[in-house]
Amino acid sequence: MLGKLEGIIQQHVEAPVWSWLLQNRIFISDSKFNTAFALVPRKVGKGILTISKEQQVDIATIRPDFFINGWTMDRLCRVWLLLQLDASEKEEYAGKIELLFLGAEMNELVALYSALPVLAYPQHWRKRCSEGIRSNIGDVLLAIICNNPYPAEQLDDAAWNQMVLKAFFTEKPVHQIVGLDDRSNKDLAKILSDYAHERWAAHRSVNPLLWRCVSPFIDEALYPDIKKIASSTNPLEREAALLACSKSAYLPAKELLRQYVVSQTYTDETISWDHIAQQSAVAVA
Repeated sequence: MLGKLEGIIQQHVEAPVWSWLLQNRIFISDSKFNTAFALVPRKVGKGILTISKEQQVDIATIRPDFFINGWTMDRLCRVWLLLQLDASEKEEYAGKIELLFLGAEMNELVALYSALPVLAYPQHWRKRCSEGIRSNIGDVLLAIICNNPYPAEQLDDAAWNQMVLKAFFTEKPVHQIVGLDDRSNKDLAKILSDYAHERWAAHRSVNPLLWRCVSPFIDEALYPDIKKIASSTNPLEREAALLACSKSAYLPAKELLRQYVVSQTYTDETISWDHIAQQSAVAVA
């Protein structure tokens, strides 16, 4: 991973900046490490990183679902610096990073949470990740929720469910949650249904992607929600209802799908969760 990131960084920074990074990758003391970590934006800037599809594939072969395209350069270089730390002694290693979390400003937190998938001792950071989900800082939440494989791999169901609910509540791009389908569960389906009812009671809209997490668990209690959105005037909600029914084993849901396919010529080829995500983003913009 280090070699791949180093190659990308070298392509995006001037020679003196790369020289500075190399000089600061070996840390004589904790204070030097903390200073280098803090100085990164001043040295490398905050330009947006764009990498090729081939480079992203290369990174994914080393760390699946680790996605850096669109990061700022300071974010990438801070993660690179974290990867330089000696991880042979767990307590010392974790202690250095924990101190960074305690004193971090927003952009430093973004880098720290972005690094969770590549830090040593992944189980150690579960509590930190759960605490981050409770943050009210939008950029921090984005770093945890979007294109980050760590939550799906390490969080228990309670923390995972809290994160997904927080994503809907704060209107984050839910379709960018890694493992959204694999980690769906019955408790989450009930939580999201209750959230939808609260929104409806307040005469507010519900993100149609919410029903993606509900679809495998449609039952007698959840089916009325699906019927409601199936008759919505919002075409994206109707599409969501049909997609939810297509993933359900509940017989009334299957029958509802059959009726709509026959009467409105919807097919699996004409609708998808990706389409709903794209159209929802356009509507918000």
